[in-house]
Amino acid sequence: AVVSTQSTGKEDPTLERHFKGHKDTVTCCHFNANMKQLASSGMDSTVMVWNFKPQMRAYRFLGHKDAVMSLKFSPSGHLLASASRDRTIRLWIPSVKGESTVFKAHTNTVRSIDFSADGQTLLSSSDDKTIKLWTVHRQKFQASLNGHVNWVKTAKFSSDGRLVASGSDDKTLKLWDIASKECIHTFFEHTGFINDVEFHPNGTCVASGNSDSSVKLWDLRMKKLLQHYQAHGSAVNSVSFHPSGNFLLTASSDSTLKIMDLIEGRLFYTLHGHKGPATAAAFSSTGEYFASGGADEQVMVWKTNFKGEESKSSIPVPTKKEHHHKLIDSNITAQGGKEVSVLSQPKDCTVSDPTPVNVGPALFNLPPDLPNQIEEQTNPDKDAGMFNNAITTPLEPQSIPPQLAATLEHMVGQLDVLTQTVSILEQRLTMTENKLKECLDNQQMISLKINPVDPS
Repeated sequence: AVVSTQSTGKEDPTLERHFKGHKDTVTCCHFNANMKQLASSGMDSTVMVWNFKPQMRAYRFLGHKDAVMSLKFSPSGHLLASASRDRTIRLWIPSVKGESTVFKAHTNTVRSIDFSADGQTLLSSSDDKTIKLWTVHRQKFQASLNGHVNWVKTAKFSSDGRLVASGSDDKTLKLWDIASKECIHTFFEHTGFINDVEFHPNGTCVASGNSDSSVKLWDLRMKKLLQHYQAHGSAVNSVSFHPSGNFLLTASSDSTLKIMDLIEGRLFYTLHGHKGPATAAAFSSTGEYFASGGADEQVMVWKTNFKGEESKSSIPVPTKKEHHHKLIDSNITAQGGKEVSVLSQPKDCTVSDPTPVNVGPALFNLPPDLPNQIEEQTNPDKDAGMFNNAITTPLEPQSIPPQLAATLEHMVGQLDVLTQTVSILEQRLTMTENKLKECLDNQQMISLKINPVDPS
């Protein structure tokens, strides 16, 4: 039997609601910064966007041809990026139109996707062992970061956009400098595959969730292991920092979520809700809520409740003499911390007939004044109580004939080919222009040598 905490006070996290719409394991979840939407991706090849506002339907975005491994809202919330086993990245406008543009991104499964803090750059990692950078608005490839020798499961930007952290099945965590596109440090101390990484909000350390059931925090100033938690009973699939920087949320194949108190260096909470592996976890931008997803095909929304107001505190860094002792103190096992289980039925945000709005793929070009064309963000504090009265209305089925859908898909494929062709032609034209300029310069130099200018 699951042991739950005796305290029912507001300091403990509570399960507020859950969403059912995926038909396979949920792989990732992420809140829109405006707290109006939560997005989730799944092994069922779909992206779901759950709308919190009353009378707003949920959307199922169709377009990927294989499992969607990761997704992320842009910082403004106007775009949603997804990464798939079909080797592509898609950029969606998270509305009922579901318009998207496609990046033929990698030569193997795309495992993770992330936006830079300014929303201008996309970061992707792949089973082709590379990490790639893309410009968002021009949808152009920028650079490739090469160095891992096995699948790159995860890559994330630092909050200032100057660093990238990546984790791989080669059991290394690498730090990359964006300006030079070079690897500046490699942490070799992992004994398992690295499933997820995330920078601390103040950028001083990186957390990793690993297949050997451990959670590790790496100090970026000392380039050393800062804290080590052995609190889960199986692989850790996802990690997420509370915005204050004081807590770390983890999701594991042992079916639990755990919250670590990083200042005290201890296990704080163990949360029981999913039946089967918990595969995704993420705090909202304010830290007031967090979401989780699992192999049970459910997306759950939890209210944090406990206090975390201290803004982006630094995790205590031990001196060299204290370092070994601190690691032992922080090698937390599953003993300790409060256990919270679902004691009452949360709000079920599905309907009796959960047929979603199926939104097909449609290409679009991002206009320069996009933020002005899309509904303005609201104050997150203003919407903080939206969970109390939100209702999801019955979802409307789509009625596009299969023949028309196939024709549209073919047209999209042809447009992809045309886009690639135009891109190649642009590159060749640039090369030709450079060569022509070089020839003209050489001709001018030869002319000057043959017919030197008379000084008189």
